[in-house]
Amino acid sequence: MPIRITGMNSGLDTESIISELVKAEKTKVDSIKKKQTAHQWKQDAWKELNAKIYKLFQNTLGNMRLATDFSKKVTDISNPSIAKIISSDEAMNATQTLQVNELATSGYMTGAKIEKDADGNSIDVTKQTLLKDLGIAAGSTITVETGGKKTDIRISEDTTLGGFIASLKDAGVEANFDEKYKRLHIGSTKSGKANDFTLTASNAEGTNALDKLGILYYGTKEKEAYQKYADLGKPENAAAKKAAIDGDVAKRLESYISKRESLLKRQTEQTEARDASKEAFTKEYGENVEDVDKDALKQSIDNLKQAIENAGDSASESDKEELAKLQGKLSAVESYENKVKDLDATKQSLSDTESYLDPADPTKASAKLTAEVETAWNKKIAEAEAVVAAGSPAGSTGIQRQEGKDAKITLNGVEYEGESNTFEINGLTITALQKSDEVATLTTRRDTEGVYNIIKNFLKEYNAIINEMDKLYNAESTKGYEPLTDDEKDELTDTEIEKWETKIKDSILRRDSTLSSLSSAMKNIMLQGATVNGKQMYLSSFGIETLGYFSSAENEKNAYHINGDEDDVAVSSKANDLKAAIAADPDTVISFFSQLAQNLYTELDKQSRSIDGVRSFGSFYDDKRMETEYKNYTTKIKKQEDKLTALQDKWYNKFSAMETALAKLQSNQSAVSSLLGGM
Repeated sequence: MPIRITGMNSGLDTESIISELVKAEKTKVDSIKKKQTAHQWKQDAWKELNAKIYKLFQNTLGNMRLATDFSKKVTDISNPSIAKIISSDEAMNATQTLQVNELATSGYMTGAKIEKDADGNSIDVTKQTLLKDLGIAAGSTITVETGGKKTDIRISEDTTLGGFIASLKDAGVEANFDEKYKRLHIGSTKSGKANDFTLTASNAEGTNALDKLGILYYGTKEKEAYQKYADLGKPENAAAKKAAIDGDVAKRLESYISKRESLLKRQTEQTEARDASKEAFTKEYGENVEDVDKDALKQSIDNLKQAIENAGDSASESDKEELAKLQGKLSAVESYENKVKDLDATKQSLSDTESYLDPADPTKASAKLTAEVETAWNKKIAEAEAVVAAGSPAGSTGIQRQEGKDAKITLNGVEYEGESNTFEINGLTITALQKSDEVATLTTRRDTEGVYNIIKNFLKEYNAIINEMDKLYNAESTKGYEPLTDDEKDELTDTEIEKWETKIKDSILRRDSTLSSLSSAMKNIMLQGATVNGKQMYLSSFGIETLGYFSSAENEKNAYHINGDEDDVAVSSKANDLKAAIAADPDTVISFFSQLAQNLYTELDKQSRSIDGVRSFGSFYDDKRMETEYKNYTTKIKKQEDKLTALQDKWYNKFSAMETALAKLQSNQSAVSSLLGGM
């Protein structure tokens, strides 16, 4: 907006004068803006209503039109404290018996206190404490077995208690150290016997480590683990021992073969990269990269840097270019050296790996691999034999252990066993809650209350929408009310503005033809009812009716009420025919309402189909057309504002010319007066 200073010579308030002269044109601009604002409010009202209708259409009716949505089943249990029952649609309508024999538990260990150092002195143990400070030797190995997975944890000089806990977690168990009570807590990640865990020593040092950590325990599974290894040492089990060793050799052989193939591929790639780097260097610098005196090159760079720094701004460009070249050369040398180092490391890894493979046939194990595996197994067997020979050695003092157990239930005389307390059997999801000698009774039936609630919720949603549509259509006239301009708002309080705009918005869809058409279509579907087994039935056939013209509240004359509904004061005293119908013949009720839902769904689907340039898919109003109209208003406003600006400029130019003329006149008068006064 240009800044204009007017009326300096004439003394006229030209701003006010011009404002009055263009007032009629400005009114035209304001009029179009008000229409666009009202149009925007109408779009907003439709968007809000559309969302509610679309939810009814897609969600509620989309589900209700399928009879399966009503076919929910429920199972009652004579003693709910024993088990929780969830029924699927496939559950049989029957009476069954259930007994909970055992609840599933997770394996859990609360370790003994860890409060002594290697010399038996009391110390403050934390997760940062080194295990060697507790008297645990490097090389101590503990085997964790859980869920069929076996992991060896080897303790080093630098292993902390926190690091050991992390290794336990990596091995597949839950673990934590309570720094307040100085105890390790270890648990299986799932309930059930198969998911329990064992902590056993893989060497003599491992047994000491378990004891120092307060988690040395000889339970059923631990004894089984030691006994299993000890049995392999018996002469009669020589074949089993050989099979175990051969299996371990084969497993490690597979790993080394895979590693060898990977290293060979890497060696080839790194060799090619090294040779390419060497060739590129020779091409760039004309010499063999391996002949470069790296120290001399660095010294040349340092000397040139110092010379350039001393020269300051007068340093020559040739010196700077030479420095960049030497730095690039040094970088190329170091890059080549790194490639050589990487290749050497790969060759060493390959050599180490191939030492475990037969030189004559890399697909077979070398004598070294076989010997190492056999030695490890013999040592493990010897340690297990020592534990078994000791009978039942005592574990760590103060340790508590809960072994993982499976849940067991008996359903209709058949026992079922599982890792968790939840069983899925023949359409029933049974969650055992309490072990009991009581035999509970399960009764599976159609969920008639659920059928009633589906219908009730549908009518509640439909009533809310149809009442809102009637309220919007029958709103009071707001003739004479228009959206306010900014100037008009300046003259009112915020409360007054809000009341004014609310009044207009509440009546924005008054007598809207699209609203009327949609509302009538929905009401007609509800009035028509549906045909069930060749018989025409209506909502009234199930005690569902409107209250009547004179009994209904304003704009609620088309709402439906379920007679006998305890939540509806208007009809709660009447008999509930719907519940009676569901109890007596649920199939007929379901068939009627699924068909009614289908009819209403079909009608709304038709009402919301896309029409090019008029309506988008899923819209129950002409959203595209309204958006086009909104843009047209924007264009009209722009044109009218251009006219207003042109008219304002015209009058400002005229008044400016007048001011210029007056200035010249005043200047001439001053000159004449000056001459006359000087005579």
